[in-house]
Amino acid sequence: MHQTFENPCGPTNPTNCSSRGGGTKRLTLLLRKMPGKRSWILWTTTSGMADLLRLLLRVSEKAANVARVCRQEALLFQLLVQEKTGEDKNKKFVQDFKTLADVVIQEMIRHDVGAQFPEMAGFIHGEESNKFENGLGESVTVTVCSTEEETATLLATVLDGDHTAASLLAQAIHQDPETIDANADRMTIPLRPSELGIWIDPIDATSQYIEGREEVLKEGHLCPSGLHCALVLIGVYLRSTGEPVMGVINQPFHHKDPAGGGWRGKQYWGVSCGGVNVCSVSRPGGGAEEDRGPSVVLSSSEKQAVKEALTSLCGPDKLMYASGAGYKILCVIQGLAHAYVLSEGSTFKWDSCAPHALLRALGGGVVDLTKSLQSDCGAQGQETELTYHQPSTKHSGAERWANHGGLVAYRDISQLRRILTSLKVKLTVLNRCAECDLTAR
Repeated sequence: MHQTFENPCGPTNPTNCSSRGGGTKRLTLLLRKMPGKRSWILWTTTSGMADLLRLLLRVSEKAANVARVCRQEALLFQLLVQEKTGEDKNKKFVQDFKTLADVVIQEMIRHDVGAQFPEMAGFIHGEESNKFENGLGESVTVTVCSTEEETATLLATVLDGDHTAASLLAQAIHQDPETIDANADRMTIPLRPSELGIWIDPIDATSQYIEGREEVLKEGHLCPSGLHCALVLIGVYLRSTGEPVMGVINQPFHHKDPAGGGWRGKQYWGVSCGGVNVCSVSRPGGGAEEDRGPSVVLSSSEKQAVKEALTSLCGPDKLMYASGAGYKILCVIQGLAHAYVLSEGSTFKWDSCAPHALLRALGGGVVDLTKSLQSDCGAQGQETELTYHQPSTKHSGAERWANHGGLVAYRDISQLRRILTSLKVKLTVLNRCAECDLTAR
């Protein structure tokens, strides 16, 4: 049961006010019955969280527009690609490229969110360094300025004085998309923006984005590679616990417009906080399909031992392969696969935070594979769920934020248990066989 009313913010009642200042703020009261109890609990919140969701949907669509503009303009795209080096590089890949599109999208999201919610400005994190090198060898710090003209001038220094390309990109950065309605007013979320942090992956599966292969997306089937796998990911987490509470996923290259031939995107979003679980994707149902064994999506580079263990459980026809960590978790969200298994620590907080929130809203989640296999408590427990607020003290650079224990993304807890049990048994047997071979030698 919901009730909404207007209440003036003032110094006598600061807890009812958004930290952004005074004025009249809308408060929403939520009466929710607690499971197994006759009592009702009263939650109150300002409209800030609904505003945050609407903002993230808007900036994710702006980000998608930037990504599409950069691919549509061949001359512009040729200027944008630069290889990552040093601590920014993902050790899994021989070449790990970043593009100016990545950097611009990240800084645009940081700018827009920080402008509307200044209390979050110091807690908006991204994958990319915002330093870029132009053709003259000059290092340029890429930021989004207050006006389109100022942003274009800055970008021209990165693009070797190409003012046409810089203006085109600046226009996409500062152009607001069409109004996006997430029906956010119907949600009541017992959090304030000042309690939250954000992880941004401006273009997940950058290699697929750069390669630009176009494939026909078949309904009900995952796409193993190509532009479909490139996603904009924006995840929101609770600073105190690291729990993912809100996620927005934008798929900029979802389908071609039949009329104009240009790419059109699709958005997915979810909120999971306390008793509030809302997702733009329908909650998947069970059925006979689940009884025949889970389907699992993997990276093509996954360890052979893991592939063999999962083949025994699922059968070879239930193992699928796709590019991009975010896209593979999206496949689980959409019900195209029951789980995504990764045994290596090659993903990062920015890869998993946004889709993790959507899975939680659907009753699933993302767990640390290593901790889950070692845990006596089985699949459930806060100690195995991925969190997003603390870096690893054993690593430096980007590796501080890696999901070092691997992961399993799942939508149904029973399927997670089956997968973990199978992996634990099969990997133990394989390890013993390997030890016997070494002893025999």
